[in-house]
Amino acid sequence: MKWRGYRSFPVFNYNRLHHQRRFHFATFLRKIQPAEARASLGSNGGKSQDNSFLVPGATAATILMLGALHIRRLYDDKKNEEARSKGVELEFHPDVKAKFLRLLPLRSISRFWGSLTSMELPLWLRPHVYRAWARAFHSNLEEAQLPLEEYASLRDFFVRKLKEGSRPIDADPYCLVSPVDGTVLRFGELRGPGEMIEQVKGFSYSASSLLGANSHLPMTAAGDANEESSPEGNTVRVATQNSWWRISLASPKVRDTGSSCPLKGLFYCVIYLKPGDYHQIHSPVDWNILVRRHFTGHLFPMNERATRTIRNLYVENERVVLEGNWQEGYLAMAAIGATNIGSIELFIEPTLKTNNPQKKLLHSDPADERLYGTGVLLKKGDEVAAFNMGSTVVLVFQAPVVDKSEFRFCINKGDRIRVGEALGRWSY
Repeated sequence: MKWRGYRSFPVFNYNRLHHQRRFHFATFLRKIQPAEARASLGSNGGKSQDNSFLVPGATAATILMLGALHIRRLYDDKKNEEARSKGVELEFHPDVKAKFLRLLPLRSISRFWGSLTSMELPLWLRPHVYRAWARAFHSNLEEAQLPLEEYASLRDFFVRKLKEGSRPIDADPYCLVSPVDGTVLRFGELRGPGEMIEQVKGFSYSASSLLGANSHLPMTAAGDANEESSPEGNTVRVATQNSWWRISLASPKVRDTGSSCPLKGLFYCVIYLKPGDYHQIHSPVDWNILVRRHFTGHLFPMNERATRTIRNLYVENERVVLEGNWQEGYLAMAAIGATNIGSIELFIEPTLKTNNPQKKLLHSDPADERLYGTGVLLKKGDEVAAFNMGSTVVLVFQAPVVDKSEFRFCINKGDRIRVGEALGRWSY
């Protein structure tokens, strides 16, 4: 009997098949790419080839994120427009979503989104992604300082600079200008006990909780405690001598306003930046920054729905507060982070890092505070900071309120405003 040799069964080689699939997918991409795109990819060397398979996944995730954000924005805009057309001012009303958001790892999600948007996009794909973003969120690409191909990543595109002259700064010395492009949410004068800032109709938070317990926020006079507060009102209030004594201790450059300046009122303005807005923050006046405080916190969304459903939204979110003085007294500016916008870049302190990983988030932890010594002098319109997407800026400042020098806002709630345009004026 003749023995026949054993015929081995074929062995399934998963690694080889996976490699072939990757090869065919890469070949397909090369076929659909323009010739100049293939040339640019080929000139990057072996390192680019090793990372070429990561690009499609990041690009697909980016496109899906843009689509989801756009659909949600359209839905929210429609609901808000219907409410405004009926003359209804939406009130504070907590819901289940607000409680659910507290269970989500929003800080980790924001760090992942930051890593995703920092990935370098192929040269041929950049204009298409940025134009898609501009169509979805109404960005003006004509104002971009550089050609779209020169923004290597979405993050670079988000914090892009504008062409010279795109944001003229109001030169009136008796004028405070907007530090950002955005929508005016709230403004008014802070009076009465606690100096409360209205988050939405039916809920407010104190200015001191936003700026920090160690802030040099001027206190209202006792006589103002019984006065009614109006969000857009401009009535006379008196700053106590104790508040100015506290500020004088903070910096020898602050002058004794009680003898050389008219009486001051304390005002605030809240401006919301949409994802499609210009994301850099500029100086609203000539001022001297004395202190920087960084508050770790949550990264809840900062949209209109969130302001109506999350208590102390501005106080609970991570934020960077700059505090100092200007020609009319006290001035503070708070840049508040949000979901996917955990990174707040401070140009006057590039080493500051926000949204750092933490084992446990405790609001009882003190703010990270840095004193700038004699201060950092900025001119009106100077670049101060930048968001990686859009969020909210809150200004708290003193201004004259006596006789002809009374400060008056020249904006309305819901107005669209741009960097350099006047928020309010006064005269001497």
